[in-house]
Amino acid sequence: MSTSPTLPTGAPASGPQRLGWSLALLALAQLIFSLDLNIVFVALPDIGADLGFPGQTQQLVVSAYVVLAGGFLLLGGRAADLFGRRRVFILALTIYAVSSLAGGLAESPAVIIAARAVQGIGGALLLPSTLSLINTLFEEGPKRNKALAVWGGAGASGLTVGALLGGVLTESFGWPAVFYVNVPLAGAVALAALAVIPRDAQPTEKRKFDLPGALTATGGSTLLVFSLVEGPEMGWTSATVIAAFVAAVVLLVAFAGVEARSKDPLMPFRLFRNRNLSVGMTVTFLYMATFGTLPYFLTVLMQNVHGYSALQTGLAFLVPSVAIATGTQLGERLTTRLGTRTTLIAGFVIGAVGTAILALGFDADATYLTALPGLIISGVGQGIVWTAMWIASSTGVAPNEQGIANGMASTTLNIGNAIGLAILTVIADAGTGGKAGDALREATAAAPRVGVTWVLQLLAGVLAVLLLVRWFLLAGGDILMRPVRCH
Repeated sequence: MSTSPTLPTGAPASGPQRLGWSLALLALAQLIFSLDLNIVFVALPDIGADLGFPGQTQQLVVSAYVVLAGGFLLLGGRAADLFGRRRVFILALTIYAVSSLAGGLAESPAVIIAARAVQGIGGALLLPSTLSLINTLFEEGPKRNKALAVWGGAGASGLTVGALLGGVLTESFGWPAVFYVNVPLAGAVALAALAVIPRDAQPTEKRKFDLPGALTATGGSTLLVFSLVEGPEMGWTSATVIAAFVAAVVLLVAFAGVEARSKDPLMPFRLFRNRNLSVGMTVTFLYMATFGTLPYFLTVLMQNVHGYSALQTGLAFLVPSVAIATGTQLGERLTTRLGTRTTLIAGFVIGAVGTAILALGFDADATYLTALPGLIISGVGQGIVWTAMWIASSTGVAPNEQGIANGMASTTLNIGNAIGLAILTVIADAGTGGKAGDALREATAAAPRVGVTWVLQLLAGVLAVLLLVRWFLLAGGDILMRPVRCH
């Protein structure tokens, strides 16, 4: 039976040592979450060959996770607020461990897709509960900024570890190992959380769970992400994609109607009056629609153009991931000293410059060294923005609404990535039709097509800067200097 103390909502843990252990566990949970995003990518060819996946359907292993994770984030955030952050955190890790075991044992495409879908639900519970625990255990300001930087650095490390570990495990033990590795990791963190993270306090007010809101929001978000993820694969004029999009719109409109009338809404619309949260959501969307698509295109470049193995691809991601992790720590220092507005704008500018330099490496005959300067500069900029945007999203939010606020920001993060990939992959694939061999290799890395892709990313980055300037001017100053509290 756990002997950890019970704390009132939003109170700090009992002493720096317990806070340090709690942060270590939360950072490790984020490492697991990030690791799982990339670890399966490099194993897809082996999974397809072993289970009889046709090449065009292997992406379902990834899509099943992305769709369910995106659809359940709002529900996961509100569940953390209502049922307890530690409870939801432990439940999410348990779901991760069980679904990972099922994925490793899968002997058919249907089972592994189902396992990945359940993993996605676990991820949707894990991300907002982890963030809300950080934002309630650590007081707003420099202490929370440092905690979010540690959390963000762990996430960046997970991207590297995922790609590298996926390559090592796949080549050494076979593709099931990329699933099995989650079982002891998630299980150990869940058990440790029982002893380290303070117990959830008993609620001081009676609040009802908004079931109609949860059903319409989850259904609408899931179908929206499904249509965006599967559109490039199935075709935008596919009856399935069109039907999913229409149904998503209907459900989300119904969700808005339900929330407007609910006494205890799943997502209180008054939270949008908090400019900090609104800016944070805008930035998470733009970040993932631009910088968040880079790992996909880098993987295509390394494996399809340069012929890297799974292990070589993982090693190639070491440098950009270290750069991102460095940027997350720099982002915390800049935010504390200069404010969030200046830090976000600086991060986007640095990332955009790095991405422009990186475009030079997207050529069939270019070497990894050609892309290296761009990878480093872009990575540092991305890390700066990553830390600052989560600081913005949590500033001025009441402790008992940190879960739903982080669920809202995480949802825009996921949808931004889906929209960005949907648009950019259409552009990227435009010149590859009907080609094979060296012609396909050259077309995949063709300068005009890649140039358009990166120009769009840079334009989106500039748009983000302009929006940030406008939002902050309307807010009347730096958001850390003038937080807006929603109670």
